[in-house]
Amino acid sequence: QDILSEIKFLCVLCVFVCVFVQVEKRLDLVKQVTHSTHKKLTACLQGQQGTDMEKRSKKLPLTILAQCMVEGAAVLGDDSLLGKMLKLCGETEDKLAQELIQFEFQIERDVVEPLYVLAEVDIPNIQKQRKHLAKLVLDMDSARTRFQQSSKSSSHPSTLQPGAKSESLREEMEEAANRMEICRDQLSADMYNFVAKEIDYANYFQTLIETQAEYHRKSLEILHSVLPQIKAHQEAWVEKPSFGKSLEEHLNISGREIAFPIEACVTMLLECGMQEEGLFRVAPSASKLKKLKASLDCGVLDVQEYSSDPHAIAGALKSYLRELPEPLMTTELYDEWIQASNIQDMDKRLQALMAACEKLPTDNLNNFRYLIKFLAKLSEYQDANKMTPGNMAIVLGPNLLWTHTEPNMTEMMTTLSLQIVGIIEPIIQHADWFFPGDIEFNLTGSYGSPVHTNHNSNYSSMPSPDMDQSDRKQQHDQSRRPLSVATDNMMLEFYKKDGFQETGPCASQSPIWPVWWDVRPVHRSAVTSQPVPHPS
Repeated sequence: QDILSEIKFLCVLCVFVCVFVQVEKRLDLVKQVTHSTHKKLTACLQGQQGTDMEKRSKKLPLTILAQCMVEGAAVLGDDSLLGKMLKLCGETEDKLAQELIQFEFQIERDVVEPLYVLAEVDIPNIQKQRKHLAKLVLDMDSARTRFQQSSKSSSHPSTLQPGAKSESLREEMEEAANRMEICRDQLSADMYNFVAKEIDYANYFQTLIETQAEYHRKSLEILHSVLPQIKAHQEAWVEKPSFGKSLEEHLNISGREIAFPIEACVTMLLECGMQEEGLFRVAPSASKLKKLKASLDCGVLDVQEYSSDPHAIAGALKSYLRELPEPLMTTELYDEWIQASNIQDMDKRLQALMAACEKLPTDNLNNFRYLIKFLAKLSEYQDANKMTPGNMAIVLGPNLLWTHTEPNMTEMMTTLSLQIVGIIEPIIQHADWFFPGDIEFNLTGSYGSPVHTNHNSNYSSMPSPDMDQSDRKQQHDQSRRPLSVATDNMMLEFYKKDGFQETGPCASQSPIWPVWWDVRPVHRSAVTSQPVPHPS
């Protein structure tokens, strides 16, 4: 009977051990993975773990960033665009920080802590109970061995009163077996519970993703709600760069009808550059040109500084026209302009050019009219500045109209340039026919003429247009500086247009302009665009 009982026990124990070994291997793997995930997930949390919400908020990097932005906005003030942006973005970052704190608090409560309990408490407890069961099995084996030895001794003929000791060892063995069985049952229950709860453990990671999704959804709502405000501030801010920007966009933002760089450069050139030899042809100082373009972009211009360098002003005007995303005379009408230039009969060519002019968009037409009227006025001083309509067409034409693709230098200097000159030159020559009536160049304000002296000693200084005839005769010969724009030089040589002649200079004296020209939006009604007349 004892042998049968022991055999049954061993069979049950073997089955248990097999199941236990499989579960124990899984326990080790789950503990390893869970421990690693808990460690990495904890590292992702930006707030200080275990502290209350307020303390976490103060030490959160996003909160520190938000505070820095708000303080920066206070320093810059609400009257600056950067100050407005910093304040708005700082408030947004603070909202995002609060959402992040809520998210991390929930992740810590629903995911991080349960993973810690699983990896560091539940599984180790099962493993500890497994070790305890192994000890109880050893104790039971030891008690059984002592009982069996006692039984053998009691069966020997010389042993007296064997029953008491043998009975005591039997009770000890049964008690050890009972303890072992209780522990084994408890361990089995824990292991089965572990296996059954795997879906609960998997839910921790589902909760992680769901919480992340909710956090990102709320954060996205905050960002979407603030973006229209940011864009509204950007669009309402009138002091935007004009170089490289669309003409229509610049005019809409500034409330102008004539682009500010065009008006500013033309107005200054009318006062100090009309008799400057080689205007638009001679290259200005690169640093001076860069500075002037930057000041035009920010809308504040030191007129007195640049009145001494007409070539920088002319260079800035050329740069503005060249950097427009679309040529002033439009890409859409390119083929029509070129077809008009190929007409040999001048009257018919003028009619074709007039037809193309009438098709220009309103903004382009107004600015083109403004520029052509200025160039026509500049040509009145061609004896002094050596810039005939043909010369102006050569150096300015490629900045007013260009092909869809970048031409090579040879093409630009030959056929294409001939066609563009054939467009621009007659329009300048017949400016009053294309655009009848006078035009007010100074739309922003009323300015007097600056003192015009040619500060570039290598150039011949030309008299100001407002000098009387007696002053014009007082001139001093100076040597001419070599021209430095290779392309314009080659074009002028190629076309053999009115050569430059040396002319004696004479300094002019006139009242001084205000030092700063502060640009603010001008109502579009300030310029009255006149309809382009049909040639009779």
